[in-house]
Amino acid sequence: MAKKNAFYAQSGGVTAVINASACGVIETARKHKDKIGKVYAGRNGIIGALTEDLIDTSKESAKAISALRYTPSGAFGSCRFKLKSLEQNQREYERLIEVFKAHNIGYFFYNGGGDSADTCYKVSQLSEKMGYPVQAIHVPKTVDNDLPITDCCPGFGSVAKYIAISTLEASYDVRSMAKTSTKVFVLEVMGRHAGWIAAAGGLVEEHGIPVVILFPEIEFDQKKFLAKVDAMVKKHGYCSVVVSEGCHYPDGRFLAEQGTRDAFGHAQLGGAAPVVANMVKDALGYKFHWAVADYLQRAARHIASRTDVEQAYALGKSAVELALKGQNAVMPTVERISDKPYKWKVGVAPLSKVANVEKFMPRNFITADGYGITERCRAYLAPLIKGEDYPPYKDGMPQYVQLKNVAVAKKLVEFKI
Repeated sequence: MAKKNAFYAQSGGVTAVINASACGVIETARKHKDKIGKVYAGRNGIIGALTEDLIDTSKESAKAISALRYTPSGAFGSCRFKLKSLEQNQREYERLIEVFKAHNIGYFFYNGGGDSADTCYKVSQLSEKMGYPVQAIHVPKTVDNDLPITDCCPGFGSVAKYIAISTLEASYDVRSMAKTSTKVFVLEVMGRHAGWIAAAGGLVEEHGIPVVILFPEIEFDQKKFLAKVDAMVKKHGYCSVVVSEGCHYPDGRFLAEQGTRDAFGHAQLGGAAPVVANMVKDALGYKFHWAVADYLQRAARHIASRTDVEQAYALGKSAVELALKGQNAVMPTVERISDKPYKWKVGVAPLSKVANVEKFMPRNFITADGYGITERCRAYLAPLIKGEDYPPYKDGMPQYVQLKNVAVAKKLVEFKI
């Protein structure tokens, strides 16, 4: 059988370790040149496939590809673009197959979250019907940690480490100033529907830091929350609050909702921290400071979790190996074997059970009062933030790679999205 080329694309919000998965995909494919030809990357994700804007990764040296392992963000560009159903927009799927045919692409590796898993599943189902079978493998990635079946998602461990450390360091600052100045520090973190990232802030309790966590899984009760903060400040002299952007009232309204929507149709969030901080000021009179971690939390490769980097690379590598074994419409996963010592292995899940399914924080990971994490949650989180995997430094700055991203010559007519 003639060998086929591979197409790799990054989707959605990027992470500190998504390029480590890209590294795993490309390096593994290069080791199987008898079965896989070139690896093309989509410039700006799936949009690159639709517009035939492909990048020839074979133009990059082995050293440059290896450097992806410690370089943050999306080396080939990402996008927020969700393919609709075949019934709604058949022309886009037909275009994908047309591009794959034109460039002899038989492998599709899509690196992203839940919406990307859905797209990957659709491509795997519909390519056969359109007469050009493509092996579609989803490579998991999401800082929200909300993909099902896999124990954790690449990208999450490093964000969790960043939030735990940032909460700890900011809390030390507040504690030193609390007598005459700031008594409450509020940190807003990502997490639309799942509170995994916010939970990481709870790890500071083991360092003696008083912290209140606001999860999306727990309906916000303003009176109860203010009483909790007041009690903390009166007992310790200060308090830190970690609020998930997805924290919401009982009627479903987000504290941070702006009334606008993103490309996936999700409510655009941002602003929970000042809302919460002003509640504290108006009701309790405590001086406060607030911050929004935003892009900083998912871009912080300089303190990435070694566990996270290793898993991101391993799942990229496994995606290629699964394809070579003839697998289709699947996703490599992390299977936890034990907490202490932490052991894990790579598993596999069918995309039919991954697409459009969100994994939330289990209730037994959240304390009875709804404002902290349990020992079971700590046991889950602790191994995911362990280990350091520093990038090389020069003159005080990390040395990240910037690829050449040489374009592949186009063969088709222009396609407008």
